[in-house]
Amino acid sequence: MDFAEIEIFVEAVRVGSLAGAARRLGLSAMAASRSLGNLEAELGVRLIHRTTRSLSPTTDGEIFLPHAVALLEGRAGALADLRPDGKGLTGRLRITASTAFGRKVVAPMLPSFMRDHPALQVDLLTTDDQVDIVGQGIDVAIRIAPLRDNRLAAKRLADSPRALWASPAYLEAFGRPKTLADLADHQCLVATGSSHWAFVHEGKAFKQKVSGRFSASSIEAVYEACRGGLGIANLSRWYADPVLDNADVQQILLEDAEPEPLGIWAVYPSSHMIPPKVRMFVKSLEQSLPATGAN
Repeated sequence: MDFAEIEIFVEAVRVGSLAGAARRLGLSAMAASRSLGNLEAELGVRLIHRTTRSLSPTTDGEIFLPHAVALLEGRAGALADLRPDGKGLTGRLRITASTAFGRKVVAPMLPSFMRDHPALQVDLLTTDDQVDIVGQGIDVAIRIAPLRDNRLAAKRLADSPRALWASPAYLEAFGRPKTLADLADHQCLVATGSSHWAFVHEGKAFKQKVSGRFSASSIEAVYEACRGGLGIANLSRWYADPVLDNADVQQILLEDAEPEPLGIWAVYPSSHMIPPKVRMFVKSLEQSLPATGAN
């Protein structure tokens, strides 16, 4: 029995689409369909009902599915035991991250990771949109936000501390806020659609209403507005810390609160059958985070 054919069947059921399974596994739709047909012919049963719009397992497919997952997990476990250091990773690894985090953190650690695994291909999708990682065949998503979809499996990699920042020109013109209440008198640079910032004080979390003339959907646009003197930004330290040496922005410390940290998460389509290439990438990223100021 061909493991590749079994993997196509499992992925097709998981994503609800043979085309989606093919994208996830780096195959053409025709090759995936042929492999599924070979598996059904070998087993002598039909595993999947297919129409132009949907896919679902047959009764025989539902019976075979847990056995198929167990076969693939057993194979992955055996390979991991044989290659505990992850050497010999192959195939295509599809990652998604926000535009800023992908550029500043993920992309810089990938050359070393890929040199260690010369047979591995990597596809990094950077976007500030929420990606359907199952439908788009993503192996792992790196997210810095509260997780909303509890159907997905996730691992917390690190805290993502935040701080308030402003340019020297802005502070000279409008003064430096000292308390939360002072923010009401300042231009706050917010994410599009947001009207509150989260803070903590003595272990308690709460939200503070903020407003300003400028908002943006990306952290990089907010930073540029901050650097240009348009107002105060609430930015993750992994983004702002590297530019402090340029004195383009200065940190603002409040007497009665500090911005609530977010979490850096690795999010998987499923907790089952996490491939060695995904586990090794997440481990390498986690090890690189202290150097970014994320911890």
